[in-house]
Amino acid sequence: MITTFSCKPKEQYESLEKLNSMLIRISEIEIEPNYLDEYLLILKEESEASVRLEPGVISIYPMSQKENPNEIRILEIYASKEAYESHLQTPHFQHYKTSTLKMVKSLRLVDMNAIDLETMPSIFKKIETKETD
Repeated sequence: MITTFSCKPKEQYESLEKLNSMLIRISEIEIEPNYLDEYLLILKEESEASVRLEPGVISIYPMSQKENPNEIRILEIYASKEAYESHLQTPHFQHYKTSTLKMVKSLRLVDMNAIDLETMPSIFKKIETKETD
């Protein structure tokens, strides 16, 4: 397999170093079923604000299991550990955390390592959104 880069070797190395310093995590959250609708509204607000307002937040992508919708998974990608620590101090995260505390039955944070750093920058570029009239 041949990998090509459009940048010079030094820029390529710096880009890979930057990608290698990312904090990648999957949050596994179980929500009390009677709070699910309320939790999802708060989560959507928090994830949207995080991606829009914080340059160091690359992804906060929440998902639920099809057959068990109160089982939530969130793909979290931060530019660095410092970006993650900064995220924890934001008003939108603090609101999410304090508002949903009673709703969360269990929480497990699983830190991950990227396997294919070269492909990482193109992942979200492939999704097209079109505004509807």
